Amino acid sequence: MTEEPVRTDSEIRREDSIMGSGQREEKDSTASSPTGSLGHHPHSPALTHNPKEIWKKGGRMFSVLLAINLVLLACTLVSSAAFNEVAVHDYDVFFMLTVIMLICIAWILFYLIVTAKRRDAILYKDSHAGPVWLRGGLVLFAIFTLVMDVFKTGYYSSFYNCLSAIKIIYPLVQAVFVIIQTYFLWISAKDCIHVHLDVTRCGLMLTLTTNLAVWMSAVTDESVHKAHTKFQNLTAGTHRWIMKAGTASGSTEGCSCDSQICQIFQSGYFWLYPFNIEYSLFASAMLYVMWKNVGRLIEHHTHHIHHLKFRLFRRTFFVGIVLGLFILVSGLAVLIVYEVQVNTSSQPDKKNEALIMYYTFNIVCLSLMSLVCIGGSIVYRFDKRDMDHHKNPTRTLDMALLLGAALGQYAISYYSIVAVVASTPRDAISALNLTYSLLMIAQHTFQNIFIIEGLHRQPPEDDHKIHPHRKDLYGLTFVNINAVSLRVPESDSALPSPLPHSQGAVAIQPSDVVQSIMVPKKVKWRRKFLKEISLFLLLCNIILWIMPAFGARPQFDNDKELNFYGYQMWAAIVDICLPFGIFYRMHAVASLLEVYITS
Repeated sequence: MTEEPVRTDSEIRREDSIMGSGQREEKDSTASSPTGSLGHHPHSPALTHNPKEIWKKGGRMFSVLLAINLVLLACTLVSSAAFNEVAVHDYDVFFMLTVIMLICIAWILFYLIVTAKRRDAILYKDSHAGPVWLRGGLVLFAIFTLVMDVFKTGYYSSFYNCLSAIKIIYPLVQAVFVIIQTYFLWISAKDCIHVHLDVTRCGLMLTLTTNLAVWMSAVTDESVHKAHTKFQNLTAGTHRWIMKAGTASGSTEGCSCDSQICQIFQSGYFWLYPFNIEYSLFASAMLYVMWKNVGRLIEHHTHHIHHLKFRLFRRTFFVGIVLGLFILVSGLAVLIVYEVQVNTSSQPDKKNEALIMYYTFNIVCLSLMSLVCIGGSIVYRFDKRDMDHHKNPTRTLDMALLLGAALGQYAISYYSIVAVVASTPRDAISALNLTYSLLMIAQHTFQNIFIIEGLHRQPPEDDHKIHPHRKDLYGLTFVNINAVSLRVPESDSALPSPLPHSQGAVAIQPSDVVQSIMVPKKVKWRRKFLKEISLFLLLCNIILWIMPAFGARPQFDNDKELNFYGYQMWAAIVDICLPFGIFYRMHAVASLLEVYITS
């Protein structure tokens, strides 16, 4: 082993001048750490591994295997209970979900009371995880989910004497689970836990899987209801293959929902299902980021927290918000008219008019969204902000969810394109359907490019290395402000006070300073334009989430795909892919809000 060479005093002074006092103190504090690790110094670069964990991949592998097995079990039970020929009842699914939710509740309480209370438990906070707008959205969906549980409890209690008790217990347990989990994610979403690593990973994966199982159950139940509503006039043999229409229609296991209060409860909780679905997916995403942060050592440059202030409508021209609100209100009107004409009118002409109106609105909306996304991507070519290449599990997950969820809508669009092109006759509705499907593919593609590029941009605060007042004054005129000496009249309050002379400083006359500060300020129109685009796209994605989530399903109202693929195949395609397309819209809203704030 070689000895460390002795450094002279001049070398040490030269090293100090390069490193700076802040880095020198950080290095000294790291060297004096009694454990040799950087765990107890949140501002130190994490260059060493955590000595408490010998093999991180082993703990992750075990928790992932646990999650996979639980997901497969839930998927098997949910899908088996959906078919008439299989002797698996829906209360079997409810029993399984109730048990795993109770286990998750016990683990969350253990985490909050025992794990998080340890002195060395939470050494770091991930500043990118669980932003306030994401947690706020989670709370909003949680409130609607609790209302849904109230309606569901009232619905099943209307004929409790002929039902299994688990159907009444399940919504009550779900309500408790939602309350505890929402509180847990609100206060712990940013945690980088460093104790009970394997137990925490397994607990997080178990909770994540529970949310996915609840999501699968809700999507299946909603699909049952939609299928029964759309095809209740068909013969029983046409659709008895799909799902238990008895549950969706209000009669289950010989129990009939005849009273008015029972029907109100039934309609209420089915209308609130989209919020429950989004809550489960939002919670799953936040739990995954927490799972990635277990045992994580935050590096110095990633520990810096960007203090971004959410100031809505500031530095905007109000074009995006006005046009977006117009699209939102118009979409709500189209949805109401569409639902009335398709579901209540028995005339084919009324149905065709509703389809033409629906396709026309979506074509206009998708065209505008595609154009502004292209414009935003062009503006990014001239944006001088640096790209953020630091490790960020939240951003990585956002990209994966955007790309993965878009596959659902891609699949439906391509199936529709094949059906329209290969079918005859080709009428106006077929042409609109084809255009709508092509624009849906283009819009998803351009929007993903715009959002992902926006998420990788550094916030504008990173550019302000100089005080904003001084930066506006000098701009790009001076490279080293400390090397400049100004002599200006005291009466000119717009100019800063004279800077102290330094060695080699150049005295500049006031007239020279005026010439320097007359350089035009850096144009901010790019960021204003990006804010307008983000607001417009955000509102458009909201209405494109509302329309399919609350009943507008032209895939079943248009006979072209049904006749081409057959009811069985087409219903399976839509029921599997459409939930991902609906989730894409809401996740895009959260991502666009972050792009707006960082623009």
